[in-house]
Amino acid sequence: MSELLGRVNAFRAAFARRQAAETVELPEYPGVFAVRDMEFALSHEHNHLVVTGPGTDPAALPGLAARWLGPRRQYAIAALEEEPGERATPVLAEAGYERSTAVVLARDTAGCELPERAARPAELAELRAVIRRQQSEWYKGEELGRQLTDRRAARLRGAERVHFLAARTPDGEVAAWVDLYLDPVAGLAQVEDLVTASPHRGAGYGDTLLATGLALAAEAGIPQLFLLADAADWPREWYGRRGFTEIGRSHSFHSR
Repeated sequence: MSELLGRVNAFRAAFARRQAAETVELPEYPGVFAVRDMEFALSHEHNHLVVTGPGTDPAALPGLAARWLGPRRQYAIAALEEEPGERATPVLAEAGYERSTAVVLARDTAGCELPERAARPAELAELRAVIRRQQSEWYKGEELGRQLTDRRAARLRGAERVHFLAARTPDGEVAAWVDLYLDPVAGLAQVEDLVTASPHRGAGYGDTLLATGLALAAEAGIPQLFLLADAADWPREWYGRRGFTEIGRSHSFHSR
């Protein structure tokens, strides 16, 4: 594992702990902890088992998830490092879990400057309606959509500095949005949930958000920005054309 990937994984684990309403440390199971938040009970991001290293037998993971996450329709386990995730895959498949893989992409921020029409910070209250509309296109269920929208409030606890950026049309309508997490001490920034609303796709708003995030990271003295992209979907190539390179992979598992 590269030094940069090690720092990224440490940042991700710390973010999960900070934003959690409750963290369950499991010292008898090295490299494993659980995060819980009943306010957002339908959000896997806020209720899942986190595996940070190879110290625990993968066979123990389904039982730990069931015990420490409580009764749920579906359980989630995240393996931040690729190798422990690979080892856990056959065991979790046997237990009824499906796997998805994310690539960790990163690039330097040196020389990045704000675009001419830069994205601007926005309050959650301003973004809520447009995010909720987009969620309704992707997911069924009023309560699920509400929780997946409102869970952003918990993310404010996740990093030293958290910004919600919005790119707007010429008449001021929010066209796209992204989370930006800044940690100058770790020397890392992350962009997460970069989304362009359906009516505004193909107009360059995603580029505006990404360029703004890179510039703000550089302005904060942070040398590297990373993000996660689905290994099987097109955005990884989109980011690759914008200077991001793969530094690692991680796996997520969801019970069927």
